Amino acid sequence: MLRLRKCFSGALAVALGAGLAGCVEPYAPDVISAPNSYLVVDGFVNLQGISTIRLSRTKGLNDPVPPPAETRATGYLQDDAGARYPLAELGAGTYASAFLYLSPARKYQLHLHTAAGRDYESDLVAAKLAPPIDNLSWDRDALGVHVQVSAHDATSATRYYRWTYVETWEFRSAYPSFLMYNPNTRVIEPRTEDIYHCWATAPSTTIPLGKTTALSQDVVANFPVVSLPENSAKLRIKYSVLVRQYAQTPEEYAYWEKLKKNTEDIGTLFDPLPTQLTGNVHCLQDAAEPVLGYVGATTVTERRLFIDNSSFPRSIKFQTGYETCVPPDTVRLSAAQSYFSSPTSLPLEELYNSRDGTLMGYSGASAGCVDCRLRGTNVKPSFWP
Repeated sequence: MLRLRKCFSGALAVALGAGLAGCVEPYAPDVISAPNSYLVVDGFVNLQGISTIRLSRTKGLNDPVPPPAETRATGYLQDDAGARYPLAELGAGTYASAFLYLSPARKYQLHLHTAAGRDYESDLVAAKLAPPIDNLSWDRDALGVHVQVSAHDATSATRYYRWTYVETWEFRSAYPSFLMYNPNTRVIEPRTEDIYHCWATAPSTTIPLGKTTALSQDVVANFPVVSLPENSAKLRIKYSVLVRQYAQTPEEYAYWEKLKKNTEDIGTLFDPLPTQLTGNVHCLQDAAEPVLGYVGATTVTERRLFIDNSSFPRSIKFQTGYETCVPPDTVRLSAAQSYFSSPTSLPLEELYNSRDGTLMGYSGASAGCVDCRLRGTNVKPSFWP
């Protein structure tokens, strides 16, 4: 099966379609092949918390830079009774409300005014209450490790679910370093900071969706939200995942389902072609202007799971993430200053003459194989056991 390259830009995905006689031609929706860039709205109205809205612009298919943030906009949330809740720009393109407790009996929408003088608003949407996550578990099979969520709504008012997740895992670099080169004194001295043990964090890379409309009861049982190879480097020491659950309207679910197809399912000659993706946000000056994003209104429930490497058979050989690292170099004393004065090379430990105990030099390796902070942080997360 021919595997084709996927690209994702902001809230848009583009895919490759198949031609006749084995010819493969790239396909891009109009919104990404057009010369203009269009507004991307990412966020929702949080009924019990801070509502965060991220604004950016679409970019060209082959443009290597990240999507540009939409800065210096103003905006507010509004309910169907006219009450307004202002948004403040916290960072480039990121806007947030105060911590709010909003009535689930009302409908809500987003209003935006850009620095260019354009006005946008989302459709009024009904508020949804996300039920609690009953259980977060994991299982292992021939395909890998799967994190599964279970939930139910006794009132059968949810039916449409979406989940996001944040992964955190503990890891070690390829080689521990007990020494450091001090550029001020030009001396190799004991290292005071641990750069061998770190933690990495990554947001969702998939769009888990589930619905119970075909069931007599509103019950989600062991739905897989995250899957990992059983030898993943994330599982080598300790792994944690925080899963958040959202309730959706049928219209919002349909939007995310299209987005999922456009970003996850495109990739082979037999996958569906991408669809034009628009949501419930509109430009007031030009109704024909494409705007990407869907602003819903829901509460959020969450649950955290830990997986320890002791839960796996010893026969599993976990990846380290440092498979390409070469063995450490041996650096003589006479070459140590010139070798370690470059930040790309770090000393590991002293090397002594086994006969008389005199210092002969140091072992050293590239910073990418030694300093775990290049891939995470050496500050232990507050929730870590």
